[in-house]
Amino acid sequence: MPADSVTLYELNALVRSVLEQTMSDAYWLEAELSEARLASNGHFYVEFVEKDSSGRSFIAKARGTIWARTYHTIAPLFEHATGERLRAGMKVRVQVTVSFHELYGYSLNVIDIDPTYTLGDMARRRREILEQLEADGILHDNQELELPSLLKRIAIVSSAGAAGYGDFCNQLENNDYGLAFHLQLFPAVMQGEHVEESVLAALAAIADEADRWDCAVIIRGGGATSDLSDFDSYHLAAAITQMPLPVIVGIGHERDETVLDFVAHTRVKTPTAAAAFLINHGAEQLARLNTLQDRIMQMPRLQLQAARERMTRLQTLLPRTVAMTIERERHKQQQLSQRFRHTPLLRVQSSRLTAQSLEVRIANAAKLALQGSRLKVQSLETRLAALDPALQLRRGFSLTYSSDGHLLRSIADIRPGDTITTRLADGDVAAVTTSVQNTQHNR
Repeated sequence: MPADSVTLYELNALVRSVLEQTMSDAYWLEAELSEARLASNGHFYVEFVEKDSSGRSFIAKARGTIWARTYHTIAPLFEHATGERLRAGMKVRVQVTVSFHELYGYSLNVIDIDPTYTLGDMARRRREILEQLEADGILHDNQELELPSLLKRIAIVSSAGAAGYGDFCNQLENNDYGLAFHLQLFPAVMQGEHVEESVLAALAAIADEADRWDCAVIIRGGGATSDLSDFDSYHLAAAITQMPLPVIVGIGHERDETVLDFVAHTRVKTPTAAAAFLINHGAEQLARLNTLQDRIMQMPRLQLQAARERMTRLQTLLPRTVAMTIERERHKQQQLSQRFRHTPLLRVQSSRLTAQSLEVRIANAAKLALQGSRLKVQSLETRLAALDPALQLRRGFSLTYSSDGHLLRSIADIRPGDTITTRLADGDVAAVTTSVQNTQHNR
């Protein structure tokens, strides 16, 4: 071998020696992870990349390794601080030492990590998305939609097999108020690389038939917090702002937060919290209807009572008013008689006739007013009598009570095997239910 030639191993050994002598310190490195993989031996392998200012082209790459002992120390601390696991696409600030191996070449050994850098990048990315939505003039569009008074027809975006979806449906179907909801799932992938396109497709399908739904609900239950980063998407957020229906978002755990929380009409923390919101909304509307029903039932009685009070006042005031009016006219007559006592007798007699005519007109008016009040009272009494439950029973209607004596208003209050009592005009009939059928579903 010529004296000026070296083997590849010798050259790599020389490079290694030079690097160890000149780059023995540890360096803090800021880069993006293009690959991140936990091996079966416990080592965590990554690839660091840096892109140009456009963010499209790579200008540097380097392999990196977090040895198992180091990984089991820094990974839990990082996840606790950020709520996410180390993954591809994440920007990190790590402390590394430079390594060169004759066989494996150049690599970086990670010995520490700064979670605050990644937190800042995540916050920056969310802030940029929200700022872009604000600049587009659509950030608050969905929040400005009016929430319907009844939320019964619910379009759901979720994964069919997710526990959160099952909990949401069970809570709505077994609510304490007997509220009925019509639910339809628009299935979507809620974890992994296809989240964005899948949820966008589900939202588009709901928007195409928006007149069938009162609101849309996006729910995803517990799981790895890192999976929620897929919902920090401009395209998803923009789609929600442009939905023609109010969108309710319940994604993740109590402590989780995504961009969708800031653009949805209503944000809740979990799928069960979304169900509770819908139930509470329905219960409030039910209470308003019950109050309105009570007012309607009380109105005829109140009107009748007011009419009776007016008639009593008229009966008290009319005789006194008539007497006072007659007295005033007599006084006027006396004054006229004194004033015109030197006038011809005909004019005096004419004044007397005028006074008598007024007296008759006033008396007749008083009688007519009293008669009108009596007719109004009789009309109100007739209307009130028509509302008498006993009269309704004689017309062929009936009342049905549960075994504990409560009036039954809905088949939701009856179960097969229950003993019920039906009240007719001339007696009660007790029976045991064998089946319950909702006729509304057959229409």
